[in-house]
Amino acid sequence: MDVGSFGFTIAGLVVGFIVGMTGVGGGSLMTPILLWFGINPATAVGTDLLYAAITKGGGIWVHARNKNIDWKITGLLSLGSVPAAALTLWFLSTLHTDTTALNAIIKQGLAIVLILTALAILFKSRLQAFASRHAGDHYHLSDRSLNTLTVITGVVLGIMVTLTSIGAGALGTVALFLLYPFLATRRLVGTEIAHAVPLTLVAGIGHAGMGNMDWSLLGYLLLGSLPGIYLGSHLTGRISDRVLRPCLATMLLLIGYKLAF
Repeated sequence: MDVGSFGFTIAGLVVGFIVGMTGVGGGSLMTPILLWFGINPATAVGTDLLYAAITKGGGIWVHARNKNIDWKITGLLSLGSVPAAALTLWFLSTLHTDTTALNAIIKQGLAIVLILTALAILFKSRLQAFASRHAGDHYHLSDRSLNTLTVITGVVLGIMVTLTSIGAGALGTVALFLLYPFLATRRLVGTEIAHAVPLTLVAGIGHAGMGNMDWSLLGYLLLGSLPGIYLGSHLTGRISDRVLRPCLATMLLLIGYKLAF
C-alpha cells in the first residue's frame, strides 16, 4: 500500500470513527476530504455515494430487526427522491463532456449543502424543541398534506444527495423530525437510514455509469471506515454533544465557505 492509499484508509478510519461516535452522516465529511486529497469533484461525489450506500446498508438490517423503520415514510420519501435522483443524473450527464462546468456546479452545490448541514447540526436541538412544542396545535398537518410534504422532502433530498452526496443524514433527519414530531428518535434514525441506502445506491450507480467512480479508492475508504465505525460506536456519549456539534458545525461552515468563495 503506497502513501496515498494509506492516506485514504486513514481518512476512512477518521470519518468512520466520527460517524460511529456522533451519528452524523459521513458524506459531509468524506467528500470535502476527498477534494482536499485532490480527487476530481465528480469522482469524489460518485465514490462517496456508493461508500455511503455500503456503510449504511448494514444499518437497515439492524434497524429492521429492531422494528425501528417506518416503511410508509420511507416509501413516501423514496417516491420523491429516486425520480429526482434520476432526473439530476440525466442533467449531470448532459454536462459530462464539459468537465469544467460539471465540477463547478458540484462544488457550488457542495458549498450550499455543507452550510445547510452545519446549520442543521448547530440548531438541531432548537428545531426539535420547536417541533415538539407545536406538535399538537396549528402546526399539525392533515394526512394528505403530510404525505405530500414528505414526497416533496424526498425530491429535495434526492437532488441534493445526487449532486453532492450530502444531505441524507443531518438534513434528512431534521426534516423528518419537523414533519413527524411524535416519531420516536430511534424510528426516525432507522427510517432515515432505510431511505438513504436506496437513494445513495441509485445515485452512486448513476455516477458510476458516467465514469465518476474510483473503485480502488472506494476499497481503501471502506478498509478504514468499517473498523472506525465500530470503534466510534463504543465511544458514543463519552464526549458531550455540546462540544462535538459546535466543533463539527464550525468545520463544515468553514469548508462550505471556502468552496463557495
